[in-house]
Amino acid sequence: MCVIFVICPSHTTYTMADQSLAHTNEPQKNTDWHAYTTEQTQHALNTQVNGLSNEEVTQRQQLYGFNQLIAPKKRSAWMRFFMQFHNILLYIMLAASAVTAILGHWIDTFVLLAAVLVNAIIGFIQEGKAESAMDAIRSMISARATVIREGVRKEINALELVPGDLVILNSGDKIPADIRLTSARDLRVEEAALTGESVPIQKSTNAVASDAPLGDRTCMAYSGTVAVYGQASGIVVATGTYTELGKINEMLSSIESMTTPLLRQINAFGRALAIFILIFAAALFLFGVFLRGYSASDMFMMVIALTASAIPEGLPALITITLALGVQRMARQHAIVRNLPAVETLGSVSVICSDKTGTLTRNEMTVQRIVSSLHVYDVSGIGYAPQGTVYQNDQPVSCATDTILERIVRIGTLCNDAQLVNDTPPRIEGDPTEGALLVLGAKAGLVQQDAPSQWQRLDSIPFESEHRYMATYHQDENSLPWILTKGAPERIFEMCSSQMSAHGISPLDIDYWRRMVTDTAAKGLRVLALGYKQAEPQAEQISTDDIDSGGFILAGLVGIIDPPREEAIAAIRECHQAGISVKMITGDHVETARAIGAQLNIGVDKPAMTGAEISVLDDQELSRVIMDVDVFARAAPEHKLRLVQAMQEQHQIVSMTGDGVNDAPALKRADVGVAMGQKGTEAAKEAADMVLTDDNFATIAKAVREGRTVYDNLKKFILFMLPTNGGEALVIIAAIFLQFTLPLTPAQVLWINMVTSCTLGLALAFEAAEPNIMTRPPRASSEKLLSGFFIWRIIMVSVLMMAAVLTLFLWELSHGTAENTARTIAVNTLVAAEMFYLLNSRHVYDTVLSREGLLGNKYVLLSIAACFALQLLFTYLPAFQYLFGSTALDLTQWLKVFAGGVFVFLVAELEKWIIRRFISLKPAT
Repeated sequence: MCVIFVICPSHTTYTMADQSLAHTNEPQKNTDWHAYTTEQTQHALNTQVNGLSNEEVTQRQQLYGFNQLIAPKKRSAWMRFFMQFHNILLYIMLAASAVTAILGHWIDTFVLLAAVLVNAIIGFIQEGKAESAMDAIRSMISARATVIREGVRKEINALELVPGDLVILNSGDKIPADIRLTSARDLRVEEAALTGESVPIQKSTNAVASDAPLGDRTCMAYSGTVAVYGQASGIVVATGTYTELGKINEMLSSIESMTTPLLRQINAFGRALAIFILIFAAALFLFGVFLRGYSASDMFMMVIALTASAIPEGLPALITITLALGVQRMARQHAIVRNLPAVETLGSVSVICSDKTGTLTRNEMTVQRIVSSLHVYDVSGIGYAPQGTVYQNDQPVSCATDTILERIVRIGTLCNDAQLVNDTPPRIEGDPTEGALLVLGAKAGLVQQDAPSQWQRLDSIPFESEHRYMATYHQDENSLPWILTKGAPERIFEMCSSQMSAHGISPLDIDYWRRMVTDTAAKGLRVLALGYKQAEPQAEQISTDDIDSGGFILAGLVGIIDPPREEAIAAIRECHQAGISVKMITGDHVETARAIGAQLNIGVDKPAMTGAEISVLDDQELSRVIMDVDVFARAAPEHKLRLVQAMQEQHQIVSMTGDGVNDAPALKRADVGVAMGQKGTEAAKEAADMVLTDDNFATIAKAVREGRTVYDNLKKFILFMLPTNGGEALVIIAAIFLQFTLPLTPAQVLWINMVTSCTLGLALAFEAAEPNIMTRPPRASSEKLLSGFFIWRIIMVSVLMMAAVLTLFLWELSHGTAENTARTIAVNTLVAAEMFYLLNSRHVYDTVLSREGLLGNKYVLLSIAACFALQLLFTYLPAFQYLFGSTALDLTQWLKVFAGGVFVFLVAELEKWIIRRFISLKPAT
């Protein structure tokens, strides 16, 4: 059985071969329901006035499934744990542990596996915390639906909806599926989550053109949007993955997630280091066996020691820990990070693409301007808090002293169906635009609760998109009749023949009012006109005839705007200082977007671009012009996605912020996607790497600072860690080339790496941000993890550590000290050198010979104390003496160890002084 339609271009006639629902998904795949009349929709989906029968519902549920988006597949806990081992450096260590086990060196095997396991456990725990945070946010979302089935009105779980269901919508309802409206009484739907429109859309039942943009399909209510006013009924035409929200979800699944700059750098560094270690170890093995006469078994253990010393097995764990600490700090700043690497990636962001509504703006409509025939008034205060003042020429005025202002404010307060609820913070029930007029009344001294008692409402005509006005009928305290109206300026002008003026009533100066409408709109304000006439309705109730008969008096205009967040303005200024370009991508009209952008200092003196203009450009042309435009208006989801891709083609590191479903594809494609936690949709949160729990763009600037700090601290850690590994490796290499006893055994090398990485290196993750961190430009995406200077520093410190260790080791052997004791001194000397070098590493270029440098990070001092305690265990605890072959040391030997550490510290500080004094280097950190 199938449904066959023949629809003419006007969409007014059709024929039907069969009125039963097709046993395919074709009805849901149809995207032109907005072009169907209500009768066509009812016939196509076989929906009767009493709704579907229970039998039909069961059949359709079997055919279409549940009304839900497919949940993303999560890795199991076991898979998440095993993925922690996916690192080439750890692969080498696992292979080495297998070989040592075959050779029977069980202690070495145990230490190698312990080092790998510690790294995996740390990464697993931290990733699990991030997943749990997002699960908690997702659990806040639920949905119900009111339907009519078999003539009975009932509330059901929205999951049970099927195409053809007859749904009832009321103010405050979240739209549970895509619905073709069949009746509507003053229905207004907040569609910012899907289309980016900053004000609710007035809905009707009239079909629109098949090619109408999503935001102009006024006969449709889409899943995920919210009815903010009025009532309606409609027929479900799409559920689950076939809704507009579902289509965006499918678009998301086709987008490949981007790897972060840090991961790309670490992976490249790890591969290069692993290849170098393997080649060098193999060459050294052959050299020792064939040219130095070592046995293959002894030489293999030497190579294992070299490999263990050269591999920075603590690096993956320390990266995870450093990022996790960044996650915790950002959580205290109202940012929940879903993917750990996103913390660091924020530090390299060069472009932030932000949605406007609710992100850069407050998503709270506010009256900022009032125009009368005599004056232009400015209104202070933003949002729904009734705190502010009306000014005329910088002088405060009120309704008590200004008759025309009183009339404008009274009309806005009485010709109004919204409610101002004085919660903390205050909120609006109903249309946000009408709410703005109530807040204006409170600021001007006209309390909403008093106005109806003085001017009783007797009847009203609700706002409809067809006539573009609202009208109410009142009696004042003297029982005089009044008809009040507000609406689109051009429609109100048609009703009015006169205006309020200094001399009472005067003829309408239409040129003046049109000029003021243009001037107010150019400032990005939405304009409403307000009028009245003192008359009774022609009949018992007010009707459109009373309005069409004219005779109204124009009181004035109000200019309403969704104001920018003050903290967003400051955050954008900070981003610009940090060399970060901020671009606004919104679904709003271009003039509104341009005006808001100017207030935010985005796109000033630059052209704006619309979605239609984006569509006519191919990818190459768009990539060429993308960096010259900062404001993009009327942008659809595919436009936002193309914009992000075009910027990435220009080698930009892109962060996309947003809260709507329409932002989700771009959020996923961006290097860092940032969703809003309070007003954000499920799709946006799922696609993002980070969620802002306070919905505040200013948190982005804090996150960028944190990201840059994390990257700086990672580089400081690498600059600290690699000389440690280098010093160990040089000690082993020197022993092989010079044919003397190994100063360090493989187990001792792994002990040093584990102890110093897990105690000393971790302290650098707590370093505070550098003073210039938000004034330097973003680092280039092509920047290498190790600069030429860093390589020099690593080599220099490695040689210093090798010199200190070999000098003391050979000195002790030459004076008859036992081999195990000499090795114990060598191990403690290397660790002592690292303790002192940790202090050097706090500042890459600046000296640490100051109170701040030596004592400024308490975690450095604590980590040195912890490391020293562990070395005492290593030296004196019998169990550790058995595992690692260590022996007790006397006071003289400890003084020699201390001198070796001081030697490394002083030479490193001397090198910094030479660089600052004689070499011009621009600090990288």
